[in-house]
Amino acid sequence: MKSSSRRFVPTLISGLVASVLALAMPLAASAQTSAPTKPTVVLVHGAFADSSSWNGVIERLQAKGYTVVAAPNELRSVASDAATVHSLVQSIHGPVVLAGHSYGGSVISTAASGLDNVKALVYVAAFAPDVGESAGELAGRFPGGTLGPALAPAVPLADGGKDLYIQQDKFRAQFAADVPAAQAALMAAGQRPITEAALNEASTSAAWKNIPSWFVYGKADLNIPAAAQAFMAERAHSRKTVVINGASHVVMVSHPAAVAKLIEEAADSTQQ
Repeated sequence: MKSSSRRFVPTLISGLVASVLALAMPLAASAQTSAPTKPTVVLVHGAFADSSSWNGVIERLQAKGYTVVAAPNELRSVASDAATVHSLVQSIHGPVVLAGHSYGGSVISTAASGLDNVKALVYVAAFAPDVGESAGELAGRFPGGTLGPALAPAVPLADGGKDLYIQQDKFRAQFAADVPAAQAALMAAGQRPITEAALNEASTSAAWKNIPSWFVYGKADLNIPAAAQAFMAERAHSRKTVVINGASHVVMVSHPAAVAKLIEEAADSTQQ
């Protein structure tokens, strides 16, 4: 009897372990199913700026566990810039929230076309052109924009094109009026030029027609008049539009918390 009991105990333990594992495996699978992966957030800067303009937004999104990529934007042409962003987003596994600032809005509107993993578009003081529209035409369609007089003399390029900069002594008032003067001076010195042709290039795609969009902009934007942005947001059937009183064109620099929050809301929608 004693020998039989000794053989029975390990058999009993083995059976119990197998039963526990059998119960645990479905529970683990259920937990994985109920915790969807956060989307990757891809940020595209606009003209007269660079990826550092997103730093405040990136910091907040990373703190919430998001993977964030600040995409390169050469500011050469809508078609070529969009192709670069398209390739980057195409290489990312899983859902993507694609956000663009200013001219970056034109870029994401084209770049997202044909990409099934782009689940949301966020326009941050950005253009959302329809097919055939350009950034320059949209900015001039409504009163309130003062970019033209703030531009420095165009810089001729070897290919016959022209690079555009904002005059450094006018940069803060035109572009970043609600940013501390010292910070705006650094931004003015480091601004990335855009070609004149890019601002006047007609868009060939409008991804916001098929992908849900969110908009945020400032009422004191002098590059893209608030009325133009309100028009574009309404036309795109924006899921949510945030308008910040007194905010300049670089709303993501002066109000990073509000911009990050809207991007989070767009990201949340991809997990529902």
